[in-house]
Amino acid sequence: MSVSKRLFKIFGPIILAAILLLAVLLSPFSFGLNHVSKDTEEKAAVSLSANVLKGRQIKRQSLEDGYVPFFGSSEWSRFDPMHPSVLAEKYHRNYRPFLLGSRGTQSLTQYFVMQSVKKQITNKKAVFVISPQWFVPQGTRKDAFAYYYSPLQTTDWLQTEKNTEMDRYAAKRLLQMPSGSSDKTLADALARVAAGFRPTSAQMAYINYKARVLGSEDEFFSRFGIASKNLNTVNQQAQQLPSTYNYNKLDALAGKIGKAQTTSNSLEISNQFWKTQLKRNYKRLKGSQTHLNYTKSPEFADFQLVLNQFAQTHTDVLFIIPPINQRWSDYTGLSMDMIAKFDQKIRYQLTSQGFNNIVDLTQDGNQDYFMTDTIHLGWRGWLAVDQKVNPFLSKANTTKPKYKINDKFYSTKWQQLDPDELGSFETK
Repeated sequence: MSVSKRLFKIFGPIILAAILLLAVLLSPFSFGLNHVSKDTEEKAAVSLSANVLKGRQIKRQSLEDGYVPFFGSSEWSRFDPMHPSVLAEKYHRNYRPFLLGSRGTQSLTQYFVMQSVKKQITNKKAVFVISPQWFVPQGTRKDAFAYYYSPLQTTDWLQTEKNTEMDRYAAKRLLQMPSGSSDKTLADALARVAAGFRPTSAQMAYINYKARVLGSEDEFFSRFGIASKNLNTVNQQAQQLPSTYNYNKLDALAGKIGKAQTTSNSLEISNQFWKTQLKRNYKRLKGSQTHLNYTKSPEFADFQLVLNQFAQTHTDVLFIIPPINQRWSDYTGLSMDMIAKFDQKIRYQLTSQGFNNIVDLTQDGNQDYFMTDTIHLGWRGWLAVDQKVNPFLSKANTTKPKYKINDKFYSTKWQQLDPDELGSFETK
């Protein structure tokens, strides 16, 4: 056998497979790859997988099949018997949460996540957790944004942008992120959008090509590697709940579980978090958060992107503002007066634009077993959330929400405005 034939025998199948894969990715046909099984949806809804968050097909079909988007960040990973996914599963709610977010996901990431599912959230409901910790002076971390960055979502957005203030601000922010400007052609298109121009015809041809390839990749690869660990955890946690929903009994159970799982410290922080995150650094953390300020941040304008998108899709949203563990804030010196001012500012941004469904828990950080650690809800806190989430999602929409978007919330003035000066901020 000649050398060329031997080489073809070795590498031929690999080359042919690569050609076949390339043909599939470039083809306008789906070859049945756009179907997502119910099992995959169920796992993906609680997986907190970065690939699911960055992808498109699984989210689209899941939301079309009745899952409700729960936007947020690291709080979703705190699974206990009162977690929204556990309660919805145990008591056969007419909705199922699709958890969108993990550690490091903030408003800018969530805005681009929405770009792939705009049709699926139009005239629907959603839940959005606003974490005060997002609103630090430097705004979202570039490395965190990069971890969840999806060029597929960027191309989806560029195909539909309308040169609005929202689009121009989003393009500007994306260009400030190294990951957002990593593709030169996309970066050039973003620069035009940020300057108030549409992408050129050549750029649009590239964007459309890129969207087709990335979309095919997503259909082909996204369903692989979704772990069932969190789904197993949800099912295990549900076994601790009584068969019939009764708030008083569940609240007592939440307190009992919380007490049993916080025996190692006086802060009512879970034993696991205390052991792995706090114990070794506890003494040096005393008084360490006196300098923190969540009232002036680029995050306020990034959050406006989220509100603007919800308004465009007429999405009826329930916003949740979680508290800080007050035992922790007392120890570290985190100013609760500052938290109250943050709360005043973010509520003004919401209500002045017609976003009135707000679960404000910022005053509840001193309740027993309300938090699972320093800043995340748990046990009785999740149950308090459920008292608002369940009726909001269980009842059908009767009227379309009426939002009044104000582009001045993108301004640097708003980002840096002291909450004491809200009366001087012109919203008209």
